[in-house]
Amino acid sequence: MTDESPDPAAVEEATQALAARVFEAARNGDAEAMMAFLDHGLPINFRNDKGDSLLMLASYHGHAALTELLLRRGADPELVNDRGQTPLAGAAFKGEVAIARLLLDHGARVDGAGPDGRTPLMMAAMFNRTELLDCLLERGADIAARTPEGTTARDAASVMGAAEAIALLDERLASTN
Repeated sequence: MTDESPDPAAVEEATQALAARVFEAARNGDAEAMMAFLDHGLPINFRNDKGDSLLMLASYHGHAALTELLLRRGADPELVNDRGQTPLAGAAFKGEVAIARLLLDHGARVDGAGPDGRTPLMMAAMFNRTELLDCLLERGADIAARTPEGTTARDAASVMGAAEAIALLDERLASTN
């Protein structure tokens, strides 16, 4: 046994390198590596310097198997990053329907909004993600929800010129009246 303390700079460097490997595994969908990290005590809601959780990174990058693993292990589907975005909003932005279903099945709020008031339905509408619009509406998304400025999903689609989303939302709105 030795009385020497580890070099703080070396410990910091090793910690940073480990964190980089963890977040790389999340972005790349490496479920095997992630299981090993979690089995060795990595907190399930570990976040990077931007507030992105492991679940946010896995879901945003379209890794369904890793997203499911993290959700089964207890990852919080409502944990927002530093920009106020949830994993469901990220999935809506990217058009990841399977991921959106997983998140909703594990407790993500269909109308969960960040500080700007934009819901996942608005995000999907903006980027013309019609399959995702259908999914969110089937799960009970509020088609009439508004941001604090009064913007609806249809308004968001219109601003972005998302013609298919506008048509789908108009059809749904007409059927509710």
